[in-house]
Amino acid sequence: MKVSLLIPVHNERGTLAELFERIDALELDVELVVIDDGSTDGSGDLVASLRDGRDDTVLLRQENKGKGAAIRAGIPLATGDVILIQDADLEYDPAEIPTLIDPIVRGAADVVFGSRLAGGRPQRAYLFWHLVGNRFLSLTANVLYNTTITDIETGYKAFRADVLRSLDLRENKFGIEPEITAKICKRKLRVYELPISYYGRSYAEGKGITWRDGFRALWVLLRERFTP
Repeated sequence: MKVSLLIPVHNERGTLAELFERIDALELDVELVVIDDGSTDGSGDLVASLRDGRDDTVLLRQENKGKGAAIRAGIPLATGDVILIQDADLEYDPAEIPTLIDPIVRGAADVVFGSRLAGGRPQRAYLFWHLVGNRFLSLTANVLYNTTITDIETGYKAFRADVLRSLDLRENKFGIEPEITAKICKRKLRVYELPISYYGRSYAEGKGITWRDGFRALWVLLRERFTP
């Protein structure tokens, strides 16, 4: 199967070269769809340089609109059988992609979440209230949609391509994560979870999500649950 990686990028020049190297080490038929979301540090130019001489990389540049807008813009450009969201900051290790997509490749799953909260893989120890917020949002989603997902906010989500293309996504920023969760749960799709490693960044290191995004996530979960 061909795997398309949607890679939203915003000012992540420092990790892009290593990201490409780790992806190239995978024994997969991979397509990279990079969406430069208004970077001001030369990230887009670096991607343009890194894709020289290769035909597996697409680069889309847009003004800064947010992660959700970048993902939505990249979906129509992906041609793979499986589509996976890969953050450019290396908080998620591309070496785990083959394991993450395996339930889809075997035909058992429509969507796979890589869970940071399921245990069993390396996790950076920090940001207690961030953990509390993630668990609260996941619990809320489970109550609203009668499911058992442990980490709805994970950035590592893989999809059958036709499933992701069929979702009517509207969120522009980090609200894309609960929106995806809500829409796939409402459709009763086959969702699997696998534990993943998480090499999280601190805010000083460039982490972008804040408590305000947590309130937005709660609103999105409620909106989707009670909207036809």
